[in-house]
Amino acid sequence: MNIDVFIKRRKQLKLSQVKLCEGICTQATLSKFENNGRVPSLSILNKLCVRLGLIVDDLYQSSTANTSRLHDLLDTAEKKLMMEDYQEVIKLLDEIDPEKIEFAPLKTQFYYLRGLLNALTNQQPVDVLFDFSQILDDLDDEHETIFTQLAYVGSGIMYSRKKQFSKADFYFDKICQFIDEYRQNSNPDEEDKDNYYLRILTLIFFTAEYHAQQNDFRVSDNLVKLGVKLCSEYHVTYYLPRLKLLETQNAISEGKPRDLIDQLMNETLAFGRINNNQVVEVRLAALKKQYETLNK
Repeated sequence: MNIDVFIKRRKQLKLSQVKLCEGICTQATLSKFENNGRVPSLSILNKLCVRLGLIVDDLYQSSTANTSRLHDLLDTAEKKLMMEDYQEVIKLLDEIDPEKIEFAPLKTQFYYLRGLLNALTNQQPVDVLFDFSQILDDLDDEHETIFTQLAYVGSGIMYSRKKQFSKADFYFDKICQFIDEYRQNSNPDEEDKDNYYLRILTLIFFTAEYHAQQNDFRVSDNLVKLGVKLCSEYHVTYYLPRLKLLETQNAISEGKPRDLIDQLMNETLAFGRINNNQVVEVRLAALKKQYETLNK
């Protein structure tokens, strides 16, 4: 319910709270509704709305529109984050006040996105952990949704960048266990399956990247293969360029044959262009130059 619609109409009509509630309810009841969101009985609310020339559905329709817009903003921010367009993500998230998000899944998505963005852009640990604590200690305190795992991956990224690898291992081990369980039961009972698979790929990519950084290429390569397979099966292409780039980097580090590395570079470039991922294209160009220099 969007109470602001109610308040705005009352002020447009220049009605005081005392005048509006006269013969319907006490001013205290109206004040609690406007200031604290305590909704009165439907009978009282209906009479107040009629006096303002509204119907109760007007309050819900506006709220639905706001929720729909918020859903679109957060989904766009999530896709931009996967493509490493951090400036656009910052811009989108700055439009949102989390304290005004009434729908818990959207509030959870917001804190996940801001927390992961902060981790990836090397913000202060206190800011990263604050966002993830909103999920782990409140919004998903039963740890039943994928957002708990996403909070773990963001925490792991933060600690790995701080060179605190024992703490990073703690979180990435949890994610590896979750991914193993996912492999055995890969049919989620989720309404928003497109976003679900995108989030699974987020877990897979960053865990694969972490293990590559730790020179554990066996685990990293297996995760990359799983990620590419999911991209193909569920038509989620956002991660393909990054997965292929990571696969190329791993192949170079493992001393794989030149023909294979050239093929992987070509695939990375193709997927980067298809997805308009210029960040991957720039990184690939630098990697190719470095590889050519080392193999002259």
